[in-house]
Amino acid sequence: MLHISHHVAIPDSEIDIHAVRAQGAGGQHVNKVSTAIHLRFDIAASSLPGFYKEQLLLLKDHRISKDGVITIKAQQHRSQEQNREDALTRLRELIQRVAIPRKKRKATKPTKGSKQRRLDDKTKRGRLKALRKTLD
Repeated sequence: MLHISHHVAIPDSEIDIHAVRAQGAGGQHVNKVSTAIHLRFDIAASSLPGFYKEQLLLLKDHRISKDGVITIKAQQHRSQEQNREDALTRLRELIQRVAIPRKKRKATKPTKGSKQRRLDDKTKRGRLKALRKTLD
């Protein structure tokens, strides 16, 4: 069971975990041992509440495919168990991030003083450039 919050948990049967050979440097060890982890989680077929599913599918994240499958590859550690824990932690953080409501942006306007300072700076810059011109 992967616990997301007090009320939400994902059963292990819904998370597909495969061990694969890691990429990159490591010599014989990396060529012989499958320590990297591929984690796949189908959002639509999961038992997550509807709110979580909707928010996850709306996310613009490269780990979420068009079909609604989250794919995470963990290969940072040398042991398979550490990579498995890392992949599950990253999945938990991704789902938890969706549960936090985003604050609405308050539209603000520049103050009169900031407008005046901007115009003064533009005037100074224009004068400086005018002085660089060659005279006829």
